[in-house]
Amino acid sequence: MSKVIGTSVNRHEGRAKVTGTATYGAEHQIPGLVYGYLIVATIANGSIRKMELKEAQDSAGVLAIFTHENMPAFPKANEGTSFHIGEPRLPLADDRIHYGGQIIGLVVADTLERACHAASLVKVEYETETPTIDRQQASFQKSPRDASFEQGNVADALATAPVKISATYTTPRQLHAMMEPHAIIAQWHDRNSLTVCEPTQWVFLQQRTYATLFGIPVEEVRVISPYIGGGFGAKASPWPHAILCIAAAREINRPLKVVVSRQQMTAIVGHRSPTEQTIELGANQSGQLIAIAHAAKSYTSPVNPKYVENCIGVTPTMYAAPNLRVEQEIAVVNVGMPTFMRAPGENPGMYALESAMDELAWALQIDPIELRLKNATTEHQRKKLPFSSKHFAECLKLGAEQFRWYDRPMQTKAISRDDKLVGWGMAGATFPAIRMGASATVRLLLDGTAQVLTSANDMGTGSYTVVAIAAAETLDLPVDKIKVEIGDSRFPNGGLAGASMMTASLAPAVANACQLLLQEVNAKNATEALIALRESGRPFLEITASSQPGEEGKQWAFQSWGAHFCEVEVDELLGRVQVKRWISVMDVGRAMNAKAAASQIRGGVIMGIGEALMEECLHDLNLGLPVIKDLATYHIPVHADIPRIEVSFVGKPDLNFNPLGVRGCGEIAITGVSAAIANAVYHATGKRIRDLPITADKLLL
Repeated sequence: MSKVIGTSVNRHEGRAKVTGTATYGAEHQIPGLVYGYLIVATIANGSIRKMELKEAQDSAGVLAIFTHENMPAFPKANEGTSFHIGEPRLPLADDRIHYGGQIIGLVVADTLERACHAASLVKVEYETETPTIDRQQASFQKSPRDASFEQGNVADALATAPVKISATYTTPRQLHAMMEPHAIIAQWHDRNSLTVCEPTQWVFLQQRTYATLFGIPVEEVRVISPYIGGGFGAKASPWPHAILCIAAAREINRPLKVVVSRQQMTAIVGHRSPTEQTIELGANQSGQLIAIAHAAKSYTSPVNPKYVENCIGVTPTMYAAPNLRVEQEIAVVNVGMPTFMRAPGENPGMYALESAMDELAWALQIDPIELRLKNATTEHQRKKLPFSSKHFAECLKLGAEQFRWYDRPMQTKAISRDDKLVGWGMAGATFPAIRMGASATVRLLLDGTAQVLTSANDMGTGSYTVVAIAAAETLDLPVDKIKVEIGDSRFPNGGLAGASMMTASLAPAVANACQLLLQEVNAKNATEALIALRESGRPFLEITASSQPGEEGKQWAFQSWGAHFCEVEVDELLGRVQVKRWISVMDVGRAMNAKAAASQIRGGVIMGIGEALMEECLHDLNLGLPVIKDLATYHIPVHADIPRIEVSFVGKPDLNFNPLGVRGCGEIAITGVSAAIANAVYHATGKRIRDLPITADKLLL
């Protein structure tokens, strides 16, 4: 068998991306294409009194303008549950305004420039109501998706604990800020046959959602998404602009393109909710945890009062305590819809928990690694199941060795370099291992190559290459003999590129299809199967197969683990923090492609550095509109902000989880990163910053 799994393989799609031949959502060329430009609300709460459209309608090149007064109906929208939309309110449903930047219209013209100009000519009169924007004025209630949990008696345990800490940590609203903006091209072939070109993390869901909304057979909807220029969760389900584009295209009977502008993206395609988390830890003098209390607050939009940034779900997986309580509240504010963003819930949850563990270590005057090793849980305390595979201790120990952690002085402000304070920090990392059913078709051709076809997609994570590796390993073929086609709803359902489940779901399906193909002709490898194929006179051998979870979830809890170590320099006079050194050690089961897996970890760390030091989307508290308008004002890291990031992997294949033993690694990478930096800043300066991002003003106060 060709031993490909676990080696470093260059990306199959890499050349197409760097040479510009990869086709993204807005780049498909369709004859007769026309263009749409969104009109968005300039108030955050109220209703539309009047829209003056005449000047825009008379503008050159304008073909149509859609508002709440002429929006096509969706007669099938309430039938069944086979659709999910990012904002659970159909576009232009009524005259109500729920948040600033909400879509209130669409101008269609023969060029993008003319559509944009005409949109600027639309005059809107509003009935304005005072919006709730300030988090301090929001009213909280118990999460409708009640995730509260308690074991033991937390209140009594905290009251009697010899050592305890209590602290509140906050995180701001964060944007996905992916390179490729949201975009869609909709083409109706007749009123019951549709092709959509759109960046989507879940082709299968998109196809079924559009079929349900527009009342047409699923097989008459084709969704094409071969490449995605980043998503981080914001492209997991359709948004109103896409539904509006498809509806408008059917009304005008022309193929229509809508690209969401960078400014519009700050409001209408999701963000990570702000959070406020209070953690109380109680321990004995030796550092054994007696009690953990984790209370979280998050925020949602009027268009979906039930969305929760579940910060507390991670707590029962990390540290054992006989007395444990988690609870969450939410509040509705007049902002756009929050949504999934890399490690949703787990990322802010781990920032608070790992910061609190560092504070407890200082209170106990013991090493933070010792505290974690002493308290790491062997079971999921909520599910009461043992973990299928856990090498968290190895992550901590190997990371400490590589970083030379134990050279760290146990005092703050103890290291300086070039007139700057130096600090070392660390934090744990974790994310649940999740998989879903996935399918793929494998073909062996007469020329000795193989094809893999699946609707799965690649948003930059390396799915093309992972699929090729799984096929190459099973068929005993070189990787360059595998051709992969993905991102098309005509192919079998490849699952969701989200929740770090794509590889864990799809790779076993591909391997299973390859195994069945070999079994069909009683062959051990592709070479033998090729002989049988040529003797048969057939043009190719083809098998479609699936892989899905079984009953293993009743026996095990599935989780990935890791540890981050970092060094920062802090300029006390300027309040500037620079990350100078980074080591991450991860336990993610088997790494299908060592090169891509390490890149995923680096990408998550970079995103976490941005979250810790600079990222926040602010709103004008009076107008209710986002102050952040583009990638110039939404600060993200650049090359000069990032040190060399060393990545190592420990652990063995998790064969309890799936047949290949592979778990996801895209989201665990960001968990714990901001805590490690905050902990390092404390070691450097003696200042505990509990409010992200850690900006100069907070260090200088």
